[in-house]
Amino acid sequence: MTGGPIPGAPRPIGADPAVLRIGNASGFYGDRFDAFREMLTGGPLDVLTGDYLAELTMLILGRDRLKDPGRGYATTFLRQLEDGLGLAAERGVRIVTNAGGLNPAGLADAVRELAERVGVRVRVAHVEGDDLIRHRPWGDGVLTANAYLGGGGIAECLRAGADVVVTGRVTDAALVSGAAAAHFGWRPQDLDRLAGAVVAGHVLECGTQATGGNYAFFDVHESDAHEPFGTRHLLRPGFPLAEIAEDGSSVITKHPGTGGAVTTGTVTAQLLYETSGARYAGPDVTARLDTVRLSGDGPDRVRIAGVRGEAPPPTLKAGLTRLGGWRNEVTFVLTGLAVEAKAALVRAQMEAALDAAGRPAEVRWTLARTDRPDADVQEEASALLRLVVRDADQDAVGRAVSGAAVELALASYPGFHVTAPPGKGTPYGVFEAVAVDAAEVPHTAVLPDGTRIALQPAEETRELVRMADPAPPEPLDPALPTRRAPLGLVAGARSGDKGGSANIGVWARSDEAWRWLAHALTADRLRELLPECAGLPVDRHVLPRLRALNFVVDGLLGAGVAAQARFDPQAKAVGEWLRSRHMDIPEVLL
Repeated sequence: MTGGPIPGAPRPIGADPAVLRIGNASGFYGDRFDAFREMLTGGPLDVLTGDYLAELTMLILGRDRLKDPGRGYATTFLRQLEDGLGLAAERGVRIVTNAGGLNPAGLADAVRELAERVGVRVRVAHVEGDDLIRHRPWGDGVLTANAYLGGGGIAECLRAGADVVVTGRVTDAALVSGAAAAHFGWRPQDLDRLAGAVVAGHVLECGTQATGGNYAFFDVHESDAHEPFGTRHLLRPGFPLAEIAEDGSSVITKHPGTGGAVTTGTVTAQLLYETSGARYAGPDVTARLDTVRLSGDGPDRVRIAGVRGEAPPPTLKAGLTRLGGWRNEVTFVLTGLAVEAKAALVRAQMEAALDAAGRPAEVRWTLARTDRPDADVQEEASALLRLVVRDADQDAVGRAVSGAAVELALASYPGFHVTAPPGKGTPYGVFEAVAVDAAEVPHTAVLPDGTRIALQPAEETRELVRMADPAPPEPLDPALPTRRAPLGLVAGARSGDKGGSANIGVWARSDEAWRWLAHALTADRLRELLPECAGLPVDRHVLPRLRALNFVVDGLLGAGVAAQARFDPQAKAVGEWLRSRHMDIPEVLL
C-alpha cells in the first residue's frame, strides 16, 4: 500500500486555514470523464467534489437497483477513481461525491475494494438516511423516494478524517457547504457563512456552466473576459473551483491555462439556473439570493460576497420517481409544398388507425415548421410532424402505433418518410416533489471506523414564504426611439427544469438595460412571447443586485423530464427561445 494518510489523528482538510479551495469534476452522470484527473493535476486543490445526481438519474439508478440490489450508484465514479485515487492521496485532496445515489454504503465498500486493489491507503466514509422508500406507503409504482439532505453528515465525516466521502441524495450545494463547515468549524447557527458556501456550491454544481458552457453570450466580448469566448475557448472549458473564506465569501475561478472563462456573466447565469425566488431554501440554511454581490477579482476570478442566510424550513424536499407507463413516438417528415395539407392527411389516417386498434390514453401531435421556401438543401425544405402516444398498457402504444405508421408508407402524402423506424413502446418515468418533516428523516454519518453519528435537524426553522418583490428601478424615458429586435441582444438567459416546472432566468448586461428589462418583461409579456406558457401559472421574481428576473412556469414540463412531455423535456433551451423573440427595444441599448 502506498500513499494516503497514516492511521492516527485526522489531518486538516486544507493547507491554508484561511481559505479552502474546492473544485468540481462532474455536473451530471455522464459528464466529461477526464475532468477528475484534470482537476487533480491542474493546480492547488483541497477538496474535489462530484455531482452525479439529477431527477432523471434517480429513476435510472432505481431501475438499475431492480436488476441488481447491490447496485444503484454511479459506476462512472469508480472508474474515475481508479485513475485518480492515488493522485488525490499524493496531493492531500479530499473527495466528496453524491455518486452513492441509492446505495452509498455499497459504493463506499466498492471504493475500499478499489483502494486495496490499486494500493492506496484512504479512509472512506459515507452518509445515509435519505432513502425513504421503505419508510412510508408512497403508493403504487413508486420506484425511488429520497429526501434532500444537507451538509452536516459530510462535515462529520471530514472532521473524522475521511479522505473519501460518499453520499446519496443530498442537495447539490451540500457537497461544498459541508466541506466548508468542516474546515472552518462553522456551527448550525452560522447562517450567513453557510449561505455563502451554499451559493458557491450552487455555482460549482453544474461544472463548466460556470466557466462559459451553455452561456448566452458565448459569441461576444465581455468586459471582464480576456476576449470573446468563441470556439477556441470553449473547445474544452475548464471545470470551476471556489476559494472559500472563513466569513463565507468566495472567489469563483478555474485552474490556470484551462479553457472557457469565469466572468460575472457566467456566474450570474449559473446563479439563476434552476432556482426560483430570492429565498433559496436548503436543509441547513435558506440563502438569500437577493443579497448576493458579484464583482470582478482579476482575470477569471469573480468574488461572491454579502450573502445573507435565514433559518431553513422545517421540512425537507423529497423526490419521488415512478414508472408512469409506456410511450411511443413517430416523426413524419413533410417536404416541400402543401405542408399543412400533408400534415392533415397523415394525421387523419393515423387517428383512424388508432381508433380502430384501440386508442392510447394520450395522443399528442406537434408540427414544427422547420421548412423554408425555395430551399437549396432538402432538409431545409422539410417540416416535422411528431406523434407521441402514452398508455399504461405497452401493447396500446407498441405495434398498434408502429404498424399503422409503417402501413402508410405507400398510401399517404407525397414524399412520405419518417426520421426513424417506429418501434415498440418504451417505459417513461414521472417525478414528484413532496415535503417531509425533517425530524422524520434519519440523517446518519458513517465514519471511517464504522461509528454511526445521527445528525439532528435544525433547531431553528422558518417557514418558507415568498418575498415581496422590491420596487423596480427608474424606467427609461418612454419617449426614446425603439427598434424591433431580438431580446437576446440586450439580455442573457439560462433555463432549466424542476420537476414539472421550468425556470427562466433573464439578466441585463448594463444598468440601463436593467431599467428597461425590469419594466418590459412582465409575466404576461413572457406568456405572449412564449405561447407554450399561455394558460400556465407564471411567477416572476425580481433580483436587482443581479440585474435579473427569474420566471417559474408551473406545468410546462408535465410530469418532469423522464415523462418527455415536450420537444425540450428539460427546458434547457427555453431561455434561448425567449432571447430569439423580438421586442420593441430602445435604440440606445442596441
